[in-house]
Amino acid sequence: KKSSLPGKLIDCRSSRPEEAELYIVEGQSAGGTAIAGRDSRNQAVLFLKGKVLNTESLTASKAMDNQEINDLVMAIGSGIGSDFDIQKLRYHRIILLMDADSDGNHISTLLLGFFFRHMREIIRAGKLFIALPPLFRIDVGKEKHYAQDDAQKEEILASLPANRKAEVYRFKGLKKKKKEKLKETALDPKTRNLMRVAFYA
Repeated sequence: KKSSLPGKLIDCRSSRPEEAELYIVEGQSAGGTAIAGRDSRNQAVLFLKGKVLNTESLTASKAMDNQEINDLVMAIGSGIGSDFDIQKLRYHRIILLMDADSDGNHISTLLLGFFFRHMREIIRAGKLFIALPPLFRIDVGKEKHYAQDDAQKEEILASLPANRKAEVYRFKGLKKKKKEKLKETALDPKTRNLMRVAFYA
């Protein structure tokens, strides 16, 4: 029910879970940019403001005492622990979008631990993703190439013909990105790079 959704969730217009996506972002600044750059038809944004707990050793009820975890569970809609029901999932893509720095990696790790411990079926169903916004864009004429790090950037540059001129653009962190750049690198299905979280035997 929409009335019970957390205030930090900016929902999408679509009520069809199979086409809806939930972006989980760190902080209100990054959340505001994601909200401005998203496709409001099917992309929702939940921004986390406070500290995310390490829930590995916590029961479901104890995990829910944390405001950020509570907001996350309410937004996803499927419940938690013995109340979990994947049929009530409100989004068929849940996407972690964090900065590629130590803080962002720490928050992603805590959230992955939460899903593994308390919402494992979401991972089993292939609904959890990590956004991998590139660090660089290399423009060669009208062609655009994206690199996740310095090594990939150098690899792309080395592969170009000697007579092709390349312009290298380094992207800023999520909080400093303009909405057009965030859309290009993390939100637009045509240009974004998502990694599905999965179990391996």
